[in-house]
Amino acid sequence: MRQLPETDRDAIRLAQDPNFSRWLAQITATGGCAHPVHLSGSTTTLDGTTGEILHHYDTRSEPGERLLVRCRNRRATICPACSRLHAGDTYHLVRAGFLGGKNVPATVRHRPRLFVTLTAPSFGPVHRTGDVCRPRRDGGTCEHGRPLGCGAIHAPEAGVVGQPLCPDCYDYTAHVLWHAHASKLWDRFVIDVRRRLASSVGLVQSQFARHARLSFARVAEYQKRAAVHVHAVVRLDGSGGADAEPPAWATAELLIDALRASAGRVLVHTPYSPAVGGLALRWGAQVDVRPLRTNGDGPDDDAVAAYVAKYVTKGASETGAGVDHPVTTWEDIESAPVSQHVRTLMRACWRLGGLPEYKPLHLRNWTHTLGYRGHILTKSRAYSTTYAALRAERAHHMGHTETPETVTERQWRYVGSGHTPGAALIAVGVAEDIAANREIARGQREVPW
Repeated sequence: MRQLPETDRDAIRLAQDPNFSRWLAQITATGGCAHPVHLSGSTTTLDGTTGEILHHYDTRSEPGERLLVRCRNRRATICPACSRLHAGDTYHLVRAGFLGGKNVPATVRHRPRLFVTLTAPSFGPVHRTGDVCRPRRDGGTCEHGRPLGCGAIHAPEAGVVGQPLCPDCYDYTAHVLWHAHASKLWDRFVIDVRRRLASSVGLVQSQFARHARLSFARVAEYQKRAAVHVHAVVRLDGSGGADAEPPAWATAELLIDALRASAGRVLVHTPYSPAVGGLALRWGAQVDVRPLRTNGDGPDDDAVAAYVAKYVTKGASETGAGVDHPVTTWEDIESAPVSQHVRTLMRACWRLGGLPEYKPLHLRNWTHTLGYRGHILTKSRAYSTTYAALRAERAHHMGHTETPETVTERQWRYVGSGHTPGAALIAVGVAEDIAANREIARGQREVPW
């Protein structure tokens, strides 16, 4: 008689356990999280005045004497269930910044609001989609004798798109160092936009904050060539942020001019290296600035929020630009399931990380992201709500928060994580059922999340 696979045997064992229904309830409460955290401990809620115990919970009554909670990983490749929750939170966070809600006044929708895309500069010619990958009429070649085009018309999903036409011409060092300084380049860009706005209306930079405030949320995305570019929603407020109306001079046209000028002007210098020299890093020539739609042309508000929300759940491996976990040895790079182009970037990151002048960049720690050290999503303080506030709101809705009249004592410790093979199979089924129900409900509401 053929023996059942281990996963099936484990699933049957769980289903026959007397505590299976409670265990399944925990899995459902985590949304079918793929890598739940196991906690042991207790929570006691007391009356703040009398000290009377109003509620007591202890994991000693749970299966395995532990409670399962979400891993909260944003990457769909790691945990689809938690990534969907993170995407929903991101959608509401971004959308509230240009339409209001979540303690942001609805009046923000009438202020200058732009959708901005900034790209990395060219580090060398790469295969592109459409007819731009055809060779020049003179049939030119690079200094290494390779043609400056491949003569093919590539479909967007073609694996060769984004790969260098000549790997020897491609500046892998500049690519990695640009990633390592991309967040600083954004900071310089924002500062310069404020300076330009101030000077355009006759203010000194130090006075700008007394009149207006630049609010934004930005997301970093890897292009096919494995270079990060930035999408940002930018809003111009009064000095008090979202609750304050901007001055009369604060127009979308003025903001557009400042953004374009700053994108072409700001730069960041790398530390000098005897092996590399010093580089001046800039934004790429491709800059796109569009007013968000109110009652006319422009990107749709909901579409922008949904796009950002979708992207933040993508892992590096899903975009083909690295891997989702740090690499610790050269052998990890050689065995990584990536393209040769990305592997060369990882090698460059590792080598540069060994130079003393680049030690503050911690490049070896960020080899898996090709040197990019920033968060996938960042926002200014006054743009909108926060992830913590959204989680607190969800907990309050589910009745998991204390009131001013109560005191909660918590004693918890970490005791493990993950699933057994059978539990993982069941969790996948739970996550798929929840996702299907959400799709049905979303279709009925006709909203993206």
